Amino acid sequence: MKNDKLKIANTILKSRLIVGTGKYKNFKETAAAIKASGADMVTVAVRRVNILDKKKPVLMDYLDPKKIKYLPNTAGCFNSEEALRTLRLAREMGGWKMVKLEVLGDKKTLFPNMIETLKSTKTLVKEGFKVLVYCTDDPLLAKKLEDIGASAIMPLASPIGSGLGIQNKINLSLIIKKSKVPVIVDAGIGTASDATIAMEMGCDGVLINSAIAKAKNPILMAKSFKNAVLSGRQSFLAGRMKKNYFATPSSPIKGLI
Repeated sequence: MKNDKLKIANTILKSRLIVGTGKYKNFKETAAAIKASGADMVTVAVRRVNILDKKKPVLMDYLDPKKIKYLPNTAGCFNSEEALRTLRLAREMGGWKMVKLEVLGDKKTLFPNMIETLKSTKTLVKEGFKVLVYCTDDPLLAKKLEDIGASAIMPLASPIGSGLGIQNKINLSLIIKKSKVPVIVDAGIGTASDATIAMEMGCDGVLINSAIAKAKNPILMAKSFKNAVLSGRQSFLAGRMKKNYFATPSSPIKGLI
């Protein structure tokens, strides 16, 4: 398993668990949870980063970007113009070219606006960004994103922050089978077993934020997700037994006394 690493574009990650940095009580808890998760990539909402008030702490004081990979995202953007401006700012601020694109459709469901998402992806790829794209679980649109140059496809399991887990296994399976770039489940994971299921299905990774940050014990929950992702990946690589509608005895019938 030491050699089973996640490769996105030209970046290699030891962990297949990516963790968000929002919704925690404070930066100290954020750092502790991420350390417990074993993740070596974190998402950061560029629009919510404190760059004005020098008296307030900043995330980089607790998570060294030289030791953990930052993935700037466009959380809170509802059109292509906002998303492009945000990620261009991230590139100027920290030189980040690997980014997570998230263009939302409405404030109630937080589903992605796929028309704006496709348009933004095409522009960012032309500008040299390596784009991980939050998208619906539509296999045709996921393939379109790959065709125009997305570095990873990130279909939702269910609405952001809902904790409902994977609601459409059929569509997710189709996306996995058709994709040649990594498929990372993003949004809606509620607990460790959800992550295991995603990995057993063949997903290349999972991105978790609310399920860890909103747990009663975020540090312990982060550890459970670390184990869940590893367990699910091992199960997938091992190859599950064939399903059968009838019972098969565990012990041989031949040679019974």
